[in-house]
Amino acid sequence: MGGVSQTRTSPRPQPQRPARTLWEEGRRPGRQVVTLSTVGTLSVAGVNLLLTEELSLFFDLTFVVLCLVAALAVRPRDFFVVGVLPPLLMVATITLLAVFARSAVAEEVDSLVQAVVSGLAHHAGALVAGYALALAILAVRQVALRNSGRLRTFA
Repeated sequence: MGGVSQTRTSPRPQPQRPARTLWEEGRRPGRQVVTLSTVGTLSVAGVNLLLTEELSLFFDLTFVVLCLVAALAVRPRDFFVVGVLPPLLMVATITLLAVFARSAVAEEVDSLVQAVVSGLAHHAGALVAGYALALAILAVRQVALRNSGRLRTFA
């Protein structure tokens, strides 16, 4: 075998990009996040009504968690969609319940408008917490995306 010697060259190692941080992970389209959040919220409301016949702390806590998950799951291009989602989601849920199960959010004799306002007033804490948390997460994600995953830049 006296011929040409073949030298094997190892492939050049590709530069490794650091793993994505939690703040960079969200890649779901806004429409999908809205749909899943709506289904999740209505499902939780339905389960809560089956268990207690009214919206309770269980609904409030899961609403806040759903707002947090939505803010972490959405892709950066759709931040606005999730930024306005919590109040719209709460109003839609309360309105549906006021139409179909008024006693779950207000007194049975209340008008539709009064039932919606009463339901929003009773769950205002969850709405404010979920909305504030979603906006804070989106703001942190925006900073992290500008700084390659870091939350602070070091001089």
